[in-house]
Amino acid sequence: MKTPLTDLLGCRHPIVQTGMGYVAGAGLVSAVGNAGGFGIIASASMSLPALEAAIRCVKERTDAPFGVNIRADMPDAGERIDLLIRENVRLASFALAPSRSLVRKCADHGVLTMPSVGARRHAEKVAAWGVDAVLVQGGEGGGHTGPVPTTLLLPQVVDAVDIPVVAAGGFFDGRGLVAALAYGAAGIAMGTRFLLTTDSPVPDAVKQLYLDAGVTGTIVTTEVDGVPHRVLLTAYIKGLEKSGRVSALLRATRHAVAFRRLAGLSWPQLLAAGRSARHGREMSWAQTMRAASTPILLRTAMVKGHPEYGVMPAGQVTGVIADLPSCATLLNRIMQEADEALIRLPSTG
Repeated sequence: MKTPLTDLLGCRHPIVQTGMGYVAGAGLVSAVGNAGGFGIIASASMSLPALEAAIRCVKERTDAPFGVNIRADMPDAGERIDLLIRENVRLASFALAPSRSLVRKCADHGVLTMPSVGARRHAEKVAAWGVDAVLVQGGEGGGHTGPVPTTLLLPQVVDAVDIPVVAAGGFFDGRGLVAALAYGAAGIAMGTRFLLTTDSPVPDAVKQLYLDAGVTGTIVTTEVDGVPHRVLLTAYIKGLEKSGRVSALLRATRHAVAFRRLAGLSWPQLLAAGRSARHGREMSWAQTMRAASTPILLRTAMVKGHPEYGVMPAGQVTGVIADLPSCATLLNRIMQEADEALIRLPSTG
């Protein structure tokens, strides 16, 4: 299935695997690439040397093109772009809007750019800067998300820009792919669906929690890091929602201390990270400390397998996912479902 997205990225299928912290490493990204999709390394939870190692590991495992997700507000964002240029990485994706200068630097050196957006005006802004594509995530999506559902947000953005639009939030099968294409998207992006594969590094016990979550098993909370965040509704999250100001600050401080040790940061550096994470928002100090130490909350659940002490981003599709296929099996199935969905459409000829 050829679309403007497959032409742009050089992949066989118009399906993107999103950059999920502690999940989208070399193993998952290379498996997606070998299966015909487009994988994206999540670099926010990696040091610069670790990112370089991950990029080279992907290259050893697949000849398929791939991308790297970068937090534009990271102090070394420019150095990470330099690394992508040196390693000839196809795409830089951004969870937060990149600066115009970063977009220009990528363009000048042949690296494609694709920021994630949650509103039409954001898409119009970055399109005017010269990005190559935009990823539009509706409120169904996991992690940081907005209030507008994909079916309303996607057509707004498609009508507003003339670059490839990738639809995210609520996609898991071939019917969804066909629906996104009908809206005018050039492809779809999936996070939770790729997390729930045998190629994902997430512990099996944690994957089972996702499978057991059900349709109402997620919640959008601001208690993780001060902005709307769709996560699994666990006992830990319920505790955050009910925490008083003192207990919330104590808990956030414990996680901040753990993250400081893990990342090798000084206290001034940790506090600077917290202030940066505020992005001008009104946040309590407990939220600020949690924003600075969110990586430790993710790592605790998604790597260490202790969901009772961590955070598990999750899209609403957890309620309709019931298996753990390989990436190859999943993508083959989605493309077969898409073909069957197209055949079922009534002819207008």
